[in-house]
Amino acid sequence: MSTFWSPAIRSLTPYTPGEQPRIDGLIKLNTNENPYPPAPAVQQVIATFDAERLRLYPDPECRSLKQALANTQGLQPRQVFVGNGSDEVLALAFMAFLRQDQPVLLPQISYSFYNVYLELFGIEARHIPLRADFSINLDDYQERNGGIIFANPNAPTGIAIPLGEIRRLLERNRESVVIVDEAYVDFGAESATALVNEFPNLLVSQTFSKSRSLAGMRVGFAYGQAELIEGLERVKNSFNSYPLDMLAQRVAIAALEDRAYFDRRCRQIIATREWSTAQLTALGFEVLPSHANFLFASHPNVAGAELMQHLREQRILVRHFPQPGIDNHLRITVGTDEQMRALLDCLARHPAL
Repeated sequence: MSTFWSPAIRSLTPYTPGEQPRIDGLIKLNTNENPYPPAPAVQQVIATFDAERLRLYPDPECRSLKQALANTQGLQPRQVFVGNGSDEVLALAFMAFLRQDQPVLLPQISYSFYNVYLELFGIEARHIPLRADFSINLDDYQERNGGIIFANPNAPTGIAIPLGEIRRLLERNRESVVIVDEAYVDFGAESATALVNEFPNLLVSQTFSKSRSLAGMRVGFAYGQAELIEGLERVKNSFNSYPLDMLAQRVAIAALEDRAYFDRRCRQIIATREWSTAQLTALGFEVLPSHANFLFASHPNVAGAELMQHLREQRILVRHFPQPGIDNHLRITVGTDEQMRALLDCLARHPAL
């Protein structure tokens, strides 16, 4: 630990991302990456990109990309914010909106980066327990607060919240910002973007990393009314005026334009998810109902850590969280049909199954 670190940094516990091993031949089902390549239009943009232009700065306002994103939702470009992955968008939102006198409300079990932001920015929070079935009960979010944030579908459970329940939360919670993190929404959940024009305190974040196979490009975005977006822009421009590079902006636009490819790949992942759920259930697993591109599963006879190690020994990676309440579960990314068959075959060979 360096003596030159700021005091707050000495006590900070950083986010731990999923393992990214440099080993060939692994079946990698631990970081919720899309198993399919980006759209052909994306590959064409990369192949024909004029590298000479990299001597210039990119558009700091991402105007073309904002217009393309706005068009998909029937919104205006001033209602769109773009950042370097949704993690950056969320970090800027914590800075812009959640540093208040009242505590932030968020689920006790959710995306663990939220807790890192709370600590980094010195934000008080109250963690609300999930229901016994691991779902989020928004009726529990009624006390005075400095903001509310939750993922829909939730991570790592994959359980989605119906849009009507989000609407009821917004109707009774009008004095603070509500952030809905929709990293996995394209795999079957209802997006809260339909409510943006109705509720000025709603911010919806999404990403190109999952459903559009662009995790390596780092493109995130948010929808909200102009006042919220202006707050995000103010923080962004006080930190990094050029968060999204020139190639990433063009690639993201190309991904949006190929809607048919996007729809086909989402349907493909959903079908594989449902088939895999049935197969895991037949092996005795308890699998939570997922609207994401991953499954959250446990087995009554074998600990989650043991199953993770069993799979790893066969060169299959999944994610295990040693957190009370979920430490017996595995989070399994939905891969290709071939990858999921390999996973299931490996699990079936465990002596306790």
